Amino acid sequence: MTKKPIFSGLSRSMFDQANPAPYAKRAKRGVDEEVVRRISADKNEPGWMLKHRLDSLKAYNEKPLPMWGPDLSRLDLNNIIYYARTGAEETDDWREVPPEIRRVYDRLGIPEAERRFLAGVGAQYESEVIYHRLKKEWKKLGVIFLDLDVALRLHPDLVRKYFMTCVPATDHKFAALHGAVWSGGTFLYVPPGVKVREPLQAYFRMNAKNMGQFEHTLIIADAGSEVSYIEGCSAPKYGSQALHAGLVEIFVKPGAKVRYSSVENWSRDTYNLNTKRAIVERDGTMEWIGGNMGSGTTMLYPCSMLVGEGARCDHMALAFANKDQWQDTGTRVIHLAPHTSSKVVSKSISKEGGVCIYRGLLKISPEAHDSTASVECDALLLDEKSRTDTVPDIQVKNNDVTVAHEARVGKLSEEDLFYLMSRGISEEEAKAMIVNGFIEPIVRMLPLEYAVEMNRLIEMEMEGSVG
Repeated sequence: MTKKPIFSGLSRSMFDQANPAPYAKRAKRGVDEEVVRRISADKNEPGWMLKHRLDSLKAYNEKPLPMWGPDLSRLDLNNIIYYARTGAEETDDWREVPPEIRRVYDRLGIPEAERRFLAGVGAQYESEVIYHRLKKEWKKLGVIFLDLDVALRLHPDLVRKYFMTCVPATDHKFAALHGAVWSGGTFLYVPPGVKVREPLQAYFRMNAKNMGQFEHTLIIADAGSEVSYIEGCSAPKYGSQALHAGLVEIFVKPGAKVRYSSVENWSRDTYNLNTKRAIVERDGTMEWIGGNMGSGTTMLYPCSMLVGEGARCDHMALAFANKDQWQDTGTRVIHLAPHTSSKVVSKSISKEGGVCIYRGLLKISPEAHDSTASVECDALLLDEKSRTDTVPDIQVKNNDVTVAHEARVGKLSEEDLFYLMSRGISEEEAKAMIVNGFIEPIVRMLPLEYAVEMNRLIEMEMEGSVG
């Protein structure tokens, strides 16, 4: 008997359903020193973290908004709720999660996914992680998988050694904002030689109107280890602005391998201004697989810094821009050592006037001899109103390297549509089939159940595409 896919019942209404949020009425809007000090006090943080937050707030106030990419001038940063406590306590027993919150994650399939194919799960609701669990077999091998707030208490030296060293708060305005108000997220440490066979997952949910979420993901894969980590996220639509400015830092030690996958499906209200970066040491491998489709405005450019000889990275990314969406995404790859290699495959789909921009940096330093890099950008336009641009920045400072860049833009094939429709398939279904074929190289890199989710999300975006 064939198992029913976890995500087979996906619909837009599933993501747009919101719980009552009385806690949001008590929350202060805007960010200042009072908010920052309250976050740190609530979490009983050490003095060095409070200092980090306050220094980050100072940097945030001094730095301007980005003057390139999508227009952020309408983002009202003073109307965002930067920190809200729901009153739910973190637990490793799903039955102890408050029923109204549990129903949200039940609809999204998170508990079922945990039972069937995940090594561990974290679930964050607003500013707090409400559930976190790791299977005993991995805990016995020394794997640490915790809410970052908890990790800061239990492993303060390890957190301090790595926290915001890959992405400093001075990097840009939203990194500084994150450094000031971060809350929740994931801490994952894999000991030397341990290969975690099952994926670990965290799911982030915003619920209240005008909410901001600033989770911090910190992953350390020690020498010779392997791990696969998945992040998912969503938020209801209110017709009023929300903000996501999370941050991901990944440290790939010698000979280690990390696969980081994310399916970002924030509502159209959300400004998704996320930062993700990895430092890859000798013979390490970093794989990024990402899908971006929900938010109204996205700026996201996962970065790999290949600092050790023989390090490699793969970036596989998909962006879908529908009406009133601007997906400004891309990659940054920096070769800093010899015999390093990178491969970027970026695919985008634009519909109903949506805008997809690929903005990429490929930098090869003078020390990176005998390195190879390839960038492939494919864009699919579903109508005459939509737009796509490729903005590559390629800086090569070593002649002993191989670099390739290829960009293609296409439209739906009339011949393919005619063939499918002649077999009794409707025009809308035929377009969805062609689109699913276009994104297949990205989707096949995801675990099975998340490949199903990605395809269903694309189908949702394709609904009503005829005409």
